[in-house]
Amino acid sequence: MDVDAFVLAHRASWDRLEELVKRRRKLTGAEVDELVDLYQRVSTHLSMVRSASADSVIVGRLSGLVARARAAVTGAHAPLWSEFVRFWLVSFPVVAYRSWRWWLGSAVAFFVVAIVMGAWVAGNPEVQSMIGTPADIEQLVNHDFASYYSENPAGSFALRVWVNNAWVAAQCIGFAILLGIPIPYILFQNAANVAVSGGLMFNAGKGDVFLGLLAPHGLIELTAVFLAAAAGMRLGWSVISPGDRPRSQVLAEQGRAVVSVAVGLVAVLLIAGLIEALVTPSSLPTFARIAIGVAAEVAFLGYVVHFGRKAARAGETGDIEDAPDVVPTG
Repeated sequence: MDVDAFVLAHRASWDRLEELVKRRRKLTGAEVDELVDLYQRVSTHLSMVRSASADSVIVGRLSGLVARARAAVTGAHAPLWSEFVRFWLVSFPVVAYRSWRWWLGSAVAFFVVAIVMGAWVAGNPEVQSMIGTPADIEQLVNHDFASYYSENPAGSFALRVWVNNAWVAAQCIGFAILLGIPIPYILFQNAANVAVSGGLMFNAGKGDVFLGLLAPHGLIELTAVFLAAAAGMRLGWSVISPGDRPRSQVLAEQGRAVVSVAVGLVAVLLIAGLIEALVTPSSLPTFARIAIGVAAEVAFLGYVVHFGRKAARAGETGDIEDAPDVVPTG
C-alpha cells in the first residue's frame, strides 16, 4: 500500500468525521446518518492501514478518531457505578485468572528459594555468624521478631505495612516497563529475607512462632506480590512474543491489564495489612490466627477463580471496553 496516496485519497473523509464528532450534540438527522456511514468507512480504513503499514502516526490518529466516533455513535458511557462493578467482577479477576501460569511460577520459585536458603541458614553456623553476632541473633529470635508486630499502635502499623507491601508490588509492576527483567531479583530479595528469618527461628527451635506470626497475613500478602510479579513479567513477555497480533496492540492490552492489577492489589494489600496489624499480634490462639489467614487466602483465590473463569469463558480479557487500539471494524 502506498500510504501517502491512501492518506491523500481519504483525508477528506477523516477530517469530515472529526468535524462531525466535535459537533455530535448539534447534528441534524442527515448528519447523524453521515456520521454512522463515515464511522464504518474509517473503521475499515484503520483495518487496512494496520494490515498493510507500520506507520504508527496514521494508525494512532485513526485509532483515536474511530474510538471517538464509536462513542458518538453508541451514545453515552455507562455510569460510574457500572464501571466500578465491572472492574471488580470482570476486569481484575479475569486478568489475575489469565495470569495463573506466571502467578504459580513466581510462587513456586519463591518458596523453593526460601526453603533451600532457610535450610542453609539453619544448618550452617558459619552463615549465621555472617548474619550477626550470637547476641544479635538471640535478640532477634527471642524478642525482636515477635515484638515487631505489636510494638506500634495497630492503626499506624497497618498503614505502614500497607505502604511497604504496596511498594514491593509497585516495584514489580513498575519494572514491567523494563520487560519485567528485574522482577525475579525483587522476588529473590524477598525470598532471601524470609529465608534468613525463618532459618534463624527454626534453628532456635522457634519455627512454630515464626509460622504462627507469618502465616496469618503472609499468605494473602505473598499472593498479592506474586500476582504483581506475574502481571509485570507477562507484559515483558508479550513484547518478546506477541503471537499473531501486532506487538503494539498486545503491549497496549497487557499494559492496561497491569494497571488493573495495580488498582486491584490496593484493596488486597489493605486486607493483608489489616490482618498483620490486628490479627497477627492478637492474643488469639495460633491456630485461630492461622485459620483467619487461610480463610482470607481461600476467599481471594475463590474470588479470582470464580469470577475470572466466568469472565474468561465469556471471552473477556480484562481490557477496557472500546479500547482505541482494538475497536471492531465495520
